[in-house]
Amino acid sequence: MKKTILTALIVISSIGLFAQPQPPDYPHGNATTDLPAAPIDGGLSILLVLGAAFGIKKINILKKKEKGIV
Repeated sequence: MKKTILTALIVISSIGLFAQPQPPDYPHGNATTDLPAAPIDGGLSILLVLGAAFGIKKINILKKKEKGIV
């Protein structure tokens, strides 16, 4: 019962966190030319490489467990 109430309380209280502020008005242009760009390539590449390495490690551990080595 406590777990259900706690879960409901967390869900209800986090609804306001989904709100996004309205973008500012740009009277002399659009938002893409007035704001600096944020590059995502460097961090995204690193995350992809780390994710692949973690997956390969997990696969190797599972294969060793099946063979009874570990």
